[in-house]
Amino acid sequence: MSAIPPGAGPRPLAGSRRTGRAALVGAACAVLAVALTGCGGEDPDAGTNGVGKLPAAKIESKARAAAQRADTVHLSGNVVSQGRTYKLDMSLAKDGAKGELTTKAAAFQLLRVGDALYLKANAAFWAGEKSGGSGRPNQAADKLDGKYVKVPAGDPVYQRFSGFTDKDTLLAGLLGLHGKLTTGDRSDIDGVRTIRVSAGAGSGGTLDVSLEGTPYPLRLRRAGGAGVVRLADWGRNVDLKAPDKGQVVDYGSKISGKR
Repeated sequence: MSAIPPGAGPRPLAGSRRTGRAALVGAACAVLAVALTGCGGEDPDAGTNGVGKLPAAKIESKARAAAQRADTVHLSGNVVSQGRTYKLDMSLAKDGAKGELTTKAAAFQLLRVGDALYLKANAAFWAGEKSGGSGRPNQAADKLDGKYVKVPAGDPVYQRFSGFTDKDTLLAGLLGLHGKLTTGDRSDIDGVRTIRVSAGAGSGGTLDVSLEGTPYPLRLRRAGGAGVVRLADWGRNVDLKAPDKGQVVDYGSKISGKR
């Protein structure tokens, strides 16, 4: 039997080759479909809560609504208010709060359980309050040093600091962005993907909103260098209880020497 001359055997059809290549390309796309959209590039909204596709005003609205619905939040950072800079480290709940507030002059702990507000500070702080701001040491202030002072509701100290323990009041004052809103960079905060909403005119500022799960606000930059605040631990339990009686001083109806 004679050998088959080279090139004399059956040849694959051109259409078959094209079909094979198409099958390979299709298989590759199927494998990459989770990470790529149509094999054309990354989808920035893949696996997110979808708010990144919304207009900026809608993103801000959803973030504010989520913050209002949450029972608790941990708030930390710096806030400038009426010319004073406050460093905050507060865990806030619907029925109270606890944490620390620091100013240029003093650092003290705040605790509110229901309507009862307690303030724990050193003698120098109380000397300033009781002397109208002079800060001179006095015997009464020494008795309050390191104690939880139950602050009367009618005292200026209560009016000045209770707002830092009121979740709804504090967040309402912080989270409002004014002016035309635009969406900005996508980033991440502590490993959570975020999208930024920026306000141009008016008070300005930026708000970074979570793209994962509930669209909580996670970071606020206030306009004009008025502070940066982080918001975390949304919905995490805050253990609030009144101090032991031996650690409490109930000073009566008036603390401050200011009028």
